[in-house]
Parts: sequence; structure tokens; C-alpha cells
Amino acid sequence: MSGPTRGWLSAAGIASGFSPCPVPLRGRDRSRPYTRMATLTSNLSPLTSFANLLHISYMEYIKSKIRDVNDFPKKGIVFKDLTTVFKDAKALHQIGEELAALYRDKGVTKVVGIESRGFIGGAIAAFELNAGFVPVRKPGKLPADTLQASYDKEYGKDVIEIHRDAINEDDVVVIHDDVLATGGTMAAAYNLVKSMNPKKIYINFIIELSALDGRRNLPAEAEVTSLIVC
Repeated sequence: MSGPTRGWLSAAGIASGFSPCPVPLRGRDRSRPYTRMATLTSNLSPLTSFANLLHISYMEYIKSKIRDVNDFPKKGIVFKDLTTVFKDAKALHQIGEELAALYRDKGVTKVVGIESRGFIGGAIAAFELNAGFVPVRKPGKLPADTLQASYDKEYGKDVIEIHRDAINEDDVVVIHDDVLATGGTMAAAYNLVKSMNPKKIYINFIIELSALDGRRNLPAEAEVTSLIVC
């Protein structure tokens, strides 16, 4: 893994250890799951309602930090730029909290991040879940023996790789990427991970572009969750 990429993972881990949000952090004891406001018992409906409103507020805050870039990477495309989200301390922290909350009770042992922006949220989620992190990379970037999968793009094919020993049959896996667009890359990553026979696979995105209907290209059996649907 290249120096700059390793630096992204280190920065993601450091970022997830601090709280710039004005909310109680709960204890940082990694041996115990956090008690989140949104998971309080149903008889505490006023608090639950407040937690739901707080969740919506946080999602709107994160959404407000997404930058639209016109005509990138080519004319006619509006690119959803998450670098403006990742540089905002409050937004970055809340992404980590929300990703972890989705899977804290699922027994996740590995989070797979797709090159390259998927490394950021994926590494933070892995840290929060006490799980390992596994990178899916472009060809020639991983040093040991790999498995490959190809997928169709608008102009030809692309290939992704994962280390052959990255996942085992005892693993519960979350595959993470930043944006669900057409779904081709995620479908290929899912097939790679599935070929390694883990117990369970979840798919997660920060943003889903609903107009592109990328879910139709994902396996029907996959449990897919997006923090924000645009």
C-alpha cells in the first residue's frame, strides 16, 4: 500500500478517536458497546423522539457539507465531492458514529473499504466496531497473493483486487464505499468477498444517488444501507 494511502488510514483512525461534536461521548471503553440515545427502550418515547430528531439534524448537517462539482470527471456530470465533508471535524465524527451504530450489534469482524475514498469511512467504522480493516485496491497495489474481479464501466472494464487471505469463514463483513452511483464497483467487491465464504456480508455507503438506481446492480440477497439518499 502506497505511503499516501497508508496516511489516509492513519488519519482516519486518529480522527475517530476524538469528538468535536457537542454531544456526550459515552465511555471510550472499546470492550463495551456504546449506549446510544437512539437505542433506548421504547417506553422512553420522548427521548427516542428527541434522538430521532437529533439523527435527522446530524444527517442534514453532513448533507450540507457535500460539495457539488459540475462537469467532473466529464461534462454533464455533477460530482458529489465528500472532501468537504471529511475536512469538517463534526461531520467526520458523526459519520463514524452513525456507521458504527448501524452494525454494532451485528458481530462485525472485518470492514472492507474500496479504493480510495472508501478507506476513510471504512477505517473509521472498523475502529469504532473493534473490527479489522481490509482494503480493496486497483491491480498492482497489493503486495501479496490476490483475488481479482472485473466489472463493466461506461468505456470498457475495470479490475479490483483483495488479498487472498483477507477474509475467512468466521468473518462477518461490512463492505463500505463513499457513494453508491451505478453500483458496478460494489457488486464486484461483493462477489470477491462472497467467494471467500464469510458468515455474513453487509453493504454500506455514506451517500446513495437514487436517480442512478445503483441498487438494481447489487446482489438481491445483499443488505444495503446508505446514511444519506440524494
